[in-house]
Amino acid sequence: MSESLAAQPIARIHRDGVEYVLLGTAHVSRASVEAVREILQHESFDAVAVELCEPRYKSMRDPESFRNLDLFQIIRQGKAGLVAANLALSAFQRRLAEQFGIEPGAEMKAAMDCAEARDLPVWLIDREVGITLKRAMRSVGFLDRLGIIGGLAGSLITREDVEESEIEKLKEGDMLGSMFNEFAKESPPLFEALIAERDRYMTARLREESADAQQAGKPVRKVLAVIGAGHLAGIRTAIESQTDDPAPMQEALSALPPGSPWPKRIGFAIFAIIAVAIAVLFYRGTDTGTEALWTWVLCTGIGSALGTLVAGGHPLSALAGFVVAPLKPFRPGVPVGAASAGVEVWIHRPRVADFDSLRDDVIHWTGWWKNRISRILLVFVLTNLGMMFGTWVAGFRIIKALI
Repeated sequence: MSESLAAQPIARIHRDGVEYVLLGTAHVSRASVEAVREILQHESFDAVAVELCEPRYKSMRDPESFRNLDLFQIIRQGKAGLVAANLALSAFQRRLAEQFGIEPGAEMKAAMDCAEARDLPVWLIDREVGITLKRAMRSVGFLDRLGIIGGLAGSLITREDVEESEIEKLKEGDMLGSMFNEFAKESPPLFEALIAERDRYMTARLREESADAQQAGKPVRKVLAVIGAGHLAGIRTAIESQTDDPAPMQEALSALPPGSPWPKRIGFAIFAIIAVAIAVLFYRGTDTGTEALWTWVLCTGIGSALGTLVAGGHPLSALAGFVVAPLKPFRPGVPVGAASAGVEVWIHRPRVADFDSLRDDVIHWTGWWKNRISRILLVFVLTNLGMMFGTWVAGFRIIKALI
């Protein structure tokens, strides 16, 4: 083993007749790319596993995959926020890569390229990032959820350069974990969703792929797993200790836990209190009731419209938010942002150039307003935030009038 490869975090574990060689990497690191190439050049493997899921693999192999985005469908299904979060994660990694002139996930791409050149199977072992983020959001309280959102937003706003020595320190963690580092340290549920669960999931995938190869008559004896070094210790321990059937484990770790009923209950309670307050004010007098009703309409409508305009939305998109926002209590399952974003898609339909430049535009926070696709996502998110702000303002003013 060369001196440069010896400096990399590597673990070797034997189980069920298979040697798993775990190579810990930083996802934006020249040294990690060189380590991947070197270990594949000097050792023989029967398969190569990478810390990727199917969507990220397709995105890496097909840079034009974003052209297949169906924005109407994304908005209709309420997934605009999740797509925006995925773009923010990608932007964080690409910004670091841009600084050091290296392709994001270059060590994963190097592993796949080397495996394909040697006609070795490539195993995709990571859990989908969307599931990870959803499980993380549902596993923590309100303040930690704000921390996750703040971590995503902060990764876009900060423009400080990162020393290359700091990039190598990412080998002590994970790309997702590094974005929410402080929150993950202080919140065991967040660490569990971002890191520990994925350790168990990737271990189950390794075991399942090995068993499938055995059943197919193509047994593997030695597997290289290229993973973020923050997962190395956890996966090593899991390989040594896991006893459950890997398939049910993956299913359980991919299932979305039921969301807490309290946000919906609190939201319903707020709307109910405001509705009762308006009814009482109407009972006291038509003028006071009418004034309270107008307060509700104007505060929620203006809040939503301002959110749309701050996102760079068209005035008609803002008008859609203004009209739909006061009706929110009668359509609780449909976010106000869906109406504004839908109109925005209709007026400013994304061009081919927007799909081509999306990944580069979102690296800088100002690019989110420049690109039509990311701007539509912003319209969805900020219109909903504007609605929330307007609801609190309206509720405060109406309750104040009541007492």
